[in-house]
Amino acid sequence: MENFIEKLMYSSRWIMAPIYLGLSLALLALGIKFFQEVFHIIPIILSMKEVELILVVLSLIDIALVGGLIVMVMFSGYENFVSRLDLEGNDDKLSWLGKLDSGSLKNKVAASIVAISSIHLLKVFMNTESIANDKIMWYLLIHITFVLSAFAMGYLDKVLRK
Repeated sequence: MENFIEKLMYSSRWIMAPIYLGLSLALLALGIKFFQEVFHIIPIILSMKEVELILVVLSLIDIALVGGLIVMVMFSGYENFVSRLDLEGNDDKLSWLGKLDSGSLKNKVAASIVAISSIHLLKVFMNTESIANDKIMWYLLIHITFVLSAFAMGYLDKVLRK
């Protein structure tokens, strides 16, 4: 009975496979949104103010960072928790694939969240005249919380590895 339960529990990791596959649909949605933004600004790019263009570019960078985060979580999560990706002989294999354990993945996700938060904060600072001061303060506090959390997770990971 114990052997059956252990095999069943171990096999249940495959429940995560469709979830990781579903992340590829989220990546597709981000790609569509990215190009929607690009095609939206092309006709008006010459009449846009510099600040407006910078805000759009920051939004595109934000989408790219989230896309990279999805790829990292999708592939590393699948390899760490479900099964190895069999890509032998494929010249296109990502160099970090198979090298991120759950701890380093957690730190990379935290760093990505800080980068995404930084982009949002930069967008807020570029648009301060239309945002209330108390909201700016909250954006800043949230960003500082992300930075401190990422630092604490990295520090704890370093301490625990020793």
